[in-house]
Amino acid sequence: MHTRRFLLAGATSFLVSATALAAPGARRRHPAASAVADAGAPPPVATTPANSLIGPIDTVARWACIIDYTTGEVILEKAADERMPPSSLTKMMTAYVVFGMLRAGRLTLEQMLPVSEKAWRMQGSKMFVPVHGSVSVAELIQGMVIQSGNDACIVLAEGVAGSEDQFVSLMNTQAAQMGMTNSHFLNVTGWPMEGHYMSARDVATIAMHLIHDFPEYYHFFSEKSFTFNKITQENRNALVVKGIADGLKTGHTDAGGFGLCASAERGGNRVVMALNGLPSSNVRATEGERLFEWSFVNFENAPLIHRGAVMDNAPVWLGQAHSVPLVATRDVTLTLPHGWQNRVHVSMAYDSPVPAPVTMGQQLGEVVITGTGLAEIRVPLVAGASVPRLGVMGRAVAVLGQKLGHG
Repeated sequence: MHTRRFLLAGATSFLVSATALAAPGARRRHPAASAVADAGAPPPVATTPANSLIGPIDTVARWACIIDYTTGEVILEKAADERMPPSSLTKMMTAYVVFGMLRAGRLTLEQMLPVSEKAWRMQGSKMFVPVHGSVSVAELIQGMVIQSGNDACIVLAEGVAGSEDQFVSLMNTQAAQMGMTNSHFLNVTGWPMEGHYMSARDVATIAMHLIHDFPEYYHFFSEKSFTFNKITQENRNALVVKGIADGLKTGHTDAGGFGLCASAERGGNRVVMALNGLPSSNVRATEGERLFEWSFVNFENAPLIHRGAVMDNAPVWLGQAHSVPLVATRDVTLTLPHGWQNRVHVSMAYDSPVPAPVTMGQQLGEVVITGTGLAEIRVPLVAGASVPRLGVMGRAVAVLGQKLGHG
């Protein structure tokens, strides 16, 4: 007989602690979007709202994507898969490749890298590396992520891969592995080039990976200033300087406007934000601060299921035990608007009674989670113990007992 047991219509009555970190990257992905936005003119101030679980939200950002770090749920999005000029937001991928080389032992923070004339002549934001001199990897990382130094990026790229072009190949390979389907890199700095693009969702994705994959190097993004060559420059990310965010990066080009990728943690919850196409650096800072506040005020993480939790005990037919525990195979935590827990429906489905023998770990059913605005989630339920089958005499007694019980 097939049974479907409804656990609750308000998930708050079944909350248990969750410990696992969801795989970084947005859970909801959308089809690849249009080609790169018009690179010939600055973006106008946006008039269309962003989408969110609680309805349309106004933002002056032309492109936006805000993700809860723990669950990977998209809190807000606006043209999030549209290809855009990413400017210095590109440097997050440059940093990711460098961090990977450090992890692999191919670089050390103390290692000195030579400064080529190409790096020294690089225009735009600079850390002012000395031509034909050498700079440590640690200082170059600080110059890249704090001062947004284009020259630092070139020195790192040439030191790691021999040339900027070869390093860019590593960046594109890494982007493909992360599923960044709307990103293509032509340089390591974000210098405007036709065919060099990212999407807001991809910017948020690389930020999620930086935080998750390289926690030992994330502190570079939170430093408020850096002095090199007797020149002190403040972090370009005003939210870091104000203590609102603990990373990551800003950017600006005429074609893409002012961009921001930032992350902040409050009350144990972390949010990652990617904005671009803002009209000024002041608006970039105020809009980032406003949307962080909106995210933390309006959303919370609700842990629903804990891996290993016994969800029910299923009757066993002709087994040496009368029942077997049904165990959840993974954690489930949802990012929800405050007060929405009563809109979440959690139910179980399994065949009952379960015929013996039962092997520990054998899938016997599933938990089904549904709700308004939520994609359906299914979590396998497995046997928490093995249940051998009764012997011949025991089976005969059980069958006879069932017949007698039915008159």
